[in-house]
Amino acid sequence: MTTYKTTGLTGPAPTPAVSVGPVVLPAPQRGEDLHVRVSAPVTGTRLPIVLFAHGFGSHLDGYAPLVDHWSSRGFVVIQATHLDSRRLGIAADDPRRPHLWRYRVQDMKRILDELATLEAAVPGLAGRMDHGRVVAAGHSFGGQTAGILVGLRVTDPLTGVARDMSDPRVMASVQLATAGRGGDELTPFALENAPWLRGQDFSHITAPGLVVAGDEDELPLSTRGPSWTTDPYTLSGGDKSLLTVYGGRHSLGGISGYEAAETTDENPDRVALVQQVTLAYLLHVTGTDHTDWETARAVLAGGYHPLGRLESK
Repeated sequence: MTTYKTTGLTGPAPTPAVSVGPVVLPAPQRGEDLHVRVSAPVTGTRLPIVLFAHGFGSHLDGYAPLVDHWSSRGFVVIQATHLDSRRLGIAADDPRRPHLWRYRVQDMKRILDELATLEAAVPGLAGRMDHGRVVAAGHSFGGQTAGILVGLRVTDPLTGVARDMSDPRVMASVQLATAGRGGDELTPFALENAPWLRGQDFSHITAPGLVVAGDEDELPLSTRGPSWTTDPYTLSGGDKSLLTVYGGRHSLGGISGYEAAETTDENPDRVALVQQVTLAYLLHVTGTDHTDWETARAVLAGGYHPLGRLESK
């Protein structure tokens, strides 16, 4: 079993955290009110914020292994239930379906607009959030959402137009097991079910970012295999790092939830690695503490650690 001692990543000591949800934000143009969950430590001030976007079909109560880890160590984590969630059950012929990727980005921007409202909804949180330190994070489909907020350009499958939907309020991103470039590497399944992947341009991304990829993540969306999920690292600019999780499939050991049925490769060691490295990165990129990030870069360099490899550019 991997522990903090084997990686050398101690991290801040965990403190009690509280989660409040759903906090309902009216969103009439969306067709459904936006339901949001806020998780935060009960102590501390100037708390950085993580906007977390779930994978396709999930919801605001998912990803507890990451959310609990981050929020108990000094971060306010905000999650929404996006329109593709199985909880909402949008019909296959719903006219919103081709725009699901866009609605997700709008959800995140609405959250940023309503940070004061969300802060007031959590007892004891008012005045403790640092609105100037926001990191966008996401898994799978949510990784694309996070990427768009820092400059990923997506070609709208209906209009053929790719426009900048980034938000200057977001300082960095964490993208976990997310999609690479489109073009002729997409499978017929991807073209039919995720047409918004046809044109993804990473070249405009300059914000710092951490990409996490499993080296056995064989998605049905690309013909290229697991290396496809490293594109957000290799094809984007700026200060980027890539954590490759050895043996990791799409759930990276089980980050989607404790005992989640959709876990593809249940492995507590992999989950612990992702928890520790993402936390170290969040502490580093928000300027909170650089110690564990430097340790992670040293311990996981060169591919000699049994769980994974960390590289930067």
